[in-house]
Amino acid sequence: MHETVEIDGIHLNLCTADASEGDWIGQQEILQQILACWLVVDEKDQPLTPRLLGAPGIGKTTLGIAAARVREQELYIYQCTADTRPEDLLVTPVLGKQGQIKYHASPLVSAMIRGGICILDEGNRMNEKSWASLAPLLDHRRYVESIVAGVTIHAHPNFRSAVTMNEDESTFEIPDYILSRLQPTLTLRHPAREDELAILKYHLPFANDKILALTVEFLQEAHSLKLDFSTRDGINVLRYALKRIAQNPDHPLSKDKAWQESLEHCLGDEALDLQSLAEKKSQTLGGNVLPLGLGDFFFNPGDTLHPDEDETDDYLDDDEMDA
Repeated sequence: MHETVEIDGIHLNLCTADASEGDWIGQQEILQQILACWLVVDEKDQPLTPRLLGAPGIGKTTLGIAAARVREQELYIYQCTADTRPEDLLVTPVLGKQGQIKYHASPLVSAMIRGGICILDEGNRMNEKSWASLAPLLDHRRYVESIVAGVTIHAHPNFRSAVTMNEDESTFEIPDYILSRLQPTLTLRHPAREDELAILKYHLPFANDKILALTVEFLQEAHSLKLDFSTRDGINVLRYALKRIAQNPDHPLSKDKAWQESLEHCLGDEALDLQSLAEKKSQTLGGNVLPLGLGDFFFNPGDTLHPDEDETDDYLDDDEMDA
């Protein structure tokens, strides 16, 4: 049964807390940083709501989960999307069996009421209208107003929150008045070799050393080339490779072949040649590519009608005239 609380005569059904495990391996400094954000050092002090920034699959949500476990508080996770509405974030009305309206508190509001921790996952997917509904919660006021239920909900003193954001193009640009409330920004980097190996072993303790080594070498090379392959990608490659090896015990695939097949199916053909992929990405982003002029869209290079060709001829004529 879900817990029900009454606020200003309105009964709210609360969500159950998230039971996910969240051991944090390596990069202990950033774990200490998020824990520092949630400290209160004086009766007039207030906790901060940090932004956890990093590439997809790098462990931002896991970091938030781990920090909640260190503080021994209930954890609630809300997955933000492009179509998230203010009522989704706060209180949602549901029609009951007897035609009565029941109000269900979101994971965020449940954490506020129970004094837990809420992770707003992938916050840069959410529109400004939804963010605006959280403005009073993210500053000194620490409350939200549910228009649907007609109540104002104040956060428990122990309530804490953080927002994860991917380092890529987002659906919506978060307005400055919200970004100023989401401070500080804690940026996650890809783990070092030893840490990445430990993470893979933690999730897949049954994987043999050879196939683990292949995956770590691949990931470390990808990180050095600034490609978007994450530890999560490595875990998926490992899982599929191990399943393929175990699929036919009488005639199992070799470890190398199974791993390469898994890499191709999980991450695509381009992942088989990271160097070429990095060069292609560099060219796409503008590396070593000459800028195009307007004439390039209408004339082939070397065409006598190309404007640049005319300019070159003019320069040559000038030089010849000077000679």
